[in-house]
Parts: sequence; C-alpha cells; structure tokens
Amino acid sequence: MQVSRETESTELPLLYKALAEEYDLSETIYTFGGHSFSLLSVLDSYALLDRISPEEFVKDEQMPYWAEIWPSAITLSSFIAEELSVEGLRVVEIGSGVGMVSVVAAWNGASVLATDYSLEALRFARYNGLKNRVTLACERLDWRLVQCSEQFDLLFAADVLYERVNLLPVVTAIDKLLKPGGVAYLADPRRRMAEQFLELAAENHFTITSSPRKYSGGSMPVAVNIYKMTRQ
Repeated sequence: MQVSRETESTELPLLYKALAEEYDLSETIYTFGGHSFSLLSVLDSYALLDRISPEEFVKDEQMPYWAEIWPSAITLSSFIAEELSVEGLRVVEIGSGVGMVSVVAAWNGASVLATDYSLEALRFARYNGLKNRVTLACERLDWRLVQCSEQFDLLFAADVLYERVNLLPVVTAIDKLLKPGGVAYLADPRRRMAEQFLELAAENHFTITSSPRKYSGGSMPVAVNIYKMTRQ
C-alpha cells in the first residue's frame, strides 16, 4: 500500500526536521529491481556512542548498530526485489534498523511490520517508509521476550547474528513469529557466530539452506550468506 501524497507532504518534513535536529544525516539512493529507493541513515554511527550512558549499556549492552546500512541489508533487499515473490504476504522484519529491507518488501507488495529494539531506529524506519511512499507499521520488539501475538508468512533479518547472547533468542523469536509453513530469510556476512546460530536452529527443528552472495558496492567486496529457514 502506498502512502498518500497528503501524508507525505505533511508528516515527512516534520519528521525530517526532528531527526536533523538530533543527528547528522545521510540520504542515499539505492536501486533494487529497477526501482530507486531513498534511504535516510546517520552519517556517522560511531558518533552515537557518546550518547550511551554506562547505566544503559550495563542494562542492555545495546550498541547503535541500527544507525548504519550494512551490506547484509543491501544484499537481502536486492534478493527480495529481484528473486522473491512477497506480494500479498504478511511480513515481519526483526532488527530492522532504518528499515531498508522493510521498505523494499512493502514496495514489492507485502504488508510489513518493521521491528527493532531501538525506538530511535523506528523513527528512521517510519521516515524511510514515508519517503518511499509505502505503508510500514513500526513497533518495538525485544528478541528476548517477544510479546507480538501475530504470526507471519515471512520473516526477514539482516546482520542480527553478532552477539552470542542473542543467538538463542533470535531462534525462539523466529519460531514464535512464523506461521506454520512460514519462511525466514536471514542475511549475514559469514560471521563465525552464524555457524553457532545454525547449529542452534537445527537443534530447534529448523531446516536451513544457504545461498552465497557478494556485496560489491563498498570499498571492499563483502561475502554475504542468505539463510533460508523452514520448520522441519
């Protein structure tokens, strides 16, 4: 579903103004499936480290990974736009960050719920949905305690396998969020942590197939795997 011109013209500049007052912004054009998308992110995600208080870090150990668009998200977005049929399907993205994958899925006809633990990330996802004229629902979601009762046809996640403590919560979140017969697609830059995740997923009755890709848009090529997960 596309956002109306009225909503775009009224809410979009207000949201941009609010974000620009808090962050140094970067807006970049990406092309997937022959369509160009404009994505807003933080110019320097490392600058956000100073915002994290010791108390907040001790509580959640949350780093501002959400603020950057990673090669895994770009690779997964390309896969969705060019190789996967999502039209008419109900989709959830976990760890959505600024919402690139969710925006591309919505543009290609999916009904999308973008989720992230960071409320800051969801503001960017909301902006990027409006900017690209697609409807996104945005909600906070904690992998460790999934309170969303809805189940989805597809689940997407890009670059979420970076902390050992998160591996089992991600597996259990996927299990809770997928419908019977649902499919999850995770993109990861071949971290060693992903191997442990795949072992945990198999122990929890998932079948995984891997599709190797390469992201070549940066200064150095990045090898990315897209993992397809289905219940056994």
